[in-house]
Amino acid sequence: MSLVTAAGGDTGGLFAAIDAKDGAAFVAYLTENAVFRFGSAPPVQGRDAIQVAVDDFFTTIAGCSHVIENTLRQGDTVMCEGVVTYTRHNGSEITLPFTDVFEYDGILIAHYKIYMDIAPLYA
Repeated sequence: MSLVTAAGGDTGGLFAAIDAKDGAAFVAYLTENAVFRFGSAPPVQGRDAIQVAVDDFFTTIAGCSHVIENTLRQGDTVMCEGVVTYTRHNGSEITLPFTDVFEYDGILIAHYKIYMDIAPLYA
């Protein structure tokens, strides 16, 4: 699903980059000084630091696939609710719910917050 926000951002392409485990394509959707927070992990700021953090996470999984079930938009903020299926390196899969909040600055994301419990992936 591709969602073009009021601010012009394309979250469908963003999720495709994540599902491809392509850190460089992922950060292309972010402003240079974006802030990224994944669950309860400390926030990471700046494209380079975010790419390192995301690429590190990608090494812990064999793959992932997102399904967006609902979106809400208010001004420059978009919220996406859905499920993500992670494939572990041993081939097993787990599907977890998530909510993402994107705060746009123009067509790029300035603040990206992921609300989910990632712990079951590593259990």
